[in-house]
Order: sequence, then C-alpha cells, then structure tokens
Amino acid sequence: MLVAERYERIVQLVNERGSIRVSELSELFEVTEETIRRDLDKLEQAGRLRRSHGGAVSVKDHPVETPYFDREVVRVEEKKKIALEAVKLIQPHDRIILDASSTAWYMAKSVPDIPLTVLTNSIKVAVELSSKEKVEVISTGGSLASRSLSYVGPLAERSLDTYHVDKAFLSCRGVHLEWGVSESNELQARMKQKMIGIADQVYLLADSSKFGTQALAQVVGWEEIGTVISDNGISFEDVERLQERSIEIIRAE
Repeated sequence: MLVAERYERIVQLVNERGSIRVSELSELFEVTEETIRRDLDKLEQAGRLRRSHGGAVSVKDHPVETPYFDREVVRVEEKKKIALEAVKLIQPHDRIILDASSTAWYMAKSVPDIPLTVLTNSIKVAVELSSKEKVEVISTGGSLASRSLSYVGPLAERSLDTYHVDKAFLSCRGVHLEWGVSESNELQARMKQKMIGIADQVYLLADSSKFGTQALAQVVGWEEIGTVISDNGISFEDVERLQERSIEIIRAE
C-alpha cells in the first residue's frame, strides 16, 4: 500500500469510528507504531483529524448519539465482562444508579434478585429489572431520547436532585487522559453530571476502545471518578496514568 493510500484509509477509519488507537492502526497496516504516529501528525497538520492520547479522533462533529440497538451489538463480550465485575460491587440494600448505556443494561440482566433500590433514566434497564421482585426501580421520567431509549432534559435532571445514592455506574462515549470523560451530546452529558453529583462512589464502565477518544461534550474530569472498570485491552500506559490520579482500575477477565 502506498503512503498516500494509507493516509486515506486512516482518515476513513477515523471518520467511521469517531476515534482509533495507534496500536490498532499499526496492526491493521502492518507498520510500526512510530510510523503510524508520524502519519497521524501529518494528517493533523493537514487538518484531516485530531491527535489524541494514544490515537486520533475525527474532526467531524458527532453530536448525534449512536442508536441504542447499534451500541448493544458492539464489543458485546467486553461489556458483559465489565458488567459482571461491576455487579460484584453491589451489596444488599445498596441504593445505586444505572445510566442508559448498554453496559448498564448488561448489569441489570446480571443483578441478582436482592433488596436494592435502583434509580435509572433507561427504559431498557427499568424493564429488565422489573421482573426482580426484591429490586425497587425508580425511573427519572423526562423527555424521551428515542435513539438511546433514555430520559433526558430538565425534568429528568430535576428528578435526580431529589435523590442520593451509594453508587453510580456510568459509561460514556469517550475517555481521555487529559480531558476526562465525555459524551456524544450535551443532554446525556448533563444527566451523567447530575448522576455523579448525587453518588457517594462513582464507577466508570468503559471498554478499552473508548480510551483516547474525546467526544463532543465533557461530562467530568478525573477528580470525580473513583474506579474505572475496563477490559484487558486497556494499555499499561493508560492504567499507570489513571493510577497516578489515585483511580482504582479493575480489569474484567
């Protein structure tokens, strides 16, 4: 493959995915990571992408959420493993909040029928938990975001102000070592900010593909995140830098 062809393919991949890691590109094109870094630097200079920690992100705006049913079938095994690790952290009589992510839905499927109070803005999570007799489910209500099957907006945000929970389990669109946690649109970002604000402990559920991505709307910096639960694909460098911020890392096996 000619260098110019590789450039075009890199830009295509970044625009399709929103972000991509150096290690993935190196393996795909069978060149060294240093070569890929030089490629990304040149493409950034040309204004065709933006460099991020460990990779690159698209310069196109991505304000629109990925439809829930598309997210549900992406990196399924990693999300299921992350969900199982998260469920281990739940104790009887906990008050928890689950967001509208597909990983939170996998958590809802795996949660045992024990005394719990679960607050959520997700229709899928609420329906999944409705069959568990000992689990009390509280829905935020609000404006329905049809792509994510979640409630957002002022009413949903105000409802969260009336609650306090022990643990919040949240996912996101992007995880950036400098910029923090981000979402694809402002409404989802504001909901997650509210969720973080009413929780004693915050657990970020993020598979390794989200690292190095800087999405449209920032949710929070690292000061509010206590634990990150990810998969074995998370790099040693990312683990090390998060631990430097006193963040616990759990790798789902």
